[in-house]
Amino acid sequence: MHSTAAHLCSDRRDILLVALVIPLHGPAGIVGPSCEFSAQLAAEELNAAGGILDREVRLVVVDGGAEPHQVADEVAGLVALGAVDAVVGWHTSAVRQALAPRIAHRVPYIYTAQYEGGEVTPGVFLTGETDIQQLAPAMRLLTEATGARRWCTVGSDYVWPRVTARTARRFAAESRSSVVDEVFVPLNTEEFGPALRRIEASGADAVLMLLLGDDAVRFNRAFTAAGLHQHCIRLSTHMDENLLFATGAEASEGLWAAAGYFDSLMTSESLSFGHRYARRFGDEAPVAGSLGESCFEGILLLGALADHRRSLTVPAPPGPEETISYEGPRGALRLRGNHLEQRLYLARADALDFEITAQL
Repeated sequence: MHSTAAHLCSDRRDILLVALVIPLHGPAGIVGPSCEFSAQLAAEELNAAGGILDREVRLVVVDGGAEPHQVADEVAGLVALGAVDAVVGWHTSAVRQALAPRIAHRVPYIYTAQYEGGEVTPGVFLTGETDIQQLAPAMRLLTEATGARRWCTVGSDYVWPRVTARTARRFAAESRSSVVDEVFVPLNTEEFGPALRRIEASGADAVLMLLLGDDAVRFNRAFTAAGLHQHCIRLSTHMDENLLFATGAEASEGLWAAAGYFDSLMTSESLSFGHRYARRFGDEAPVAGSLGESCFEGILLLGALADHRRSLTVPAPPGPEETISYEGPRGALRLRGNHLEQRLYLARADALDFEITAQL
């Protein structure tokens, strides 16, 4: 095993291999292609500028849609062999919790998904939005704009939705609202009838959707078919354009999303990224969306960390006098501790697009 790892390392001194951990199947598999394309574009652009520490960046795609312990076993095995130099990816918090203790002390690990917050494992860096950053102001703005005050949480039954649901109860109280019910369903739920009946019985006028990928799509369609959209809004922190397209225009009425990036974001940085992405992968490629584009950010942050420290050893978070920053599709960003600071937005679904209504 050790001789194999040494052989791998000696053969690729000019190559930097990054395990890209993204869902290729399961409910979140719908965003896998945009994650891979976005990370590939970032790697290609970094390589055109000289790579990371003068090494060519190559991606090793790992299916993050498997059971968390299986993903952790596979990635930890690659790290132990010396077959990858860093780990980047969008995957569930359950996968992150299984993976971080096994690799974060060995290689840089950059987690790009919006998540519940609170990750402090040394060696883990996070580009995604957190509940405190986006959920509290989004709920407050929607309460003010729509008058909705009775929230029902509908989430997948694992760590991110469970923790976020607890946080949402506090946020609701702070905006003089309340969470009147919470419903958790297994991943890959096909039938949402029981959940819809709970929403209706609760008298909720707003739903906090904490569902992944295809589960969110099926819920949106069932929600609208039941007529609940006529008196109940929905807010999601994991809804991008790919999921909106799959949902369909007829099931998007009253749907809101919060994120750090939308394809409709009209900044010079986002417009440039959208143009480069379309030129590289063509008009038929899935849109990047906030979920896929986060992997572009993850690769850029890896480059910024390595360039700042001139090393790929596991970096400590920057101190108060130290600035680690870069510019990407979300604008000029910098690390505060182990989290990326960024602008966040609230958007309303308009058929098959998102109309940004406020910066959070």
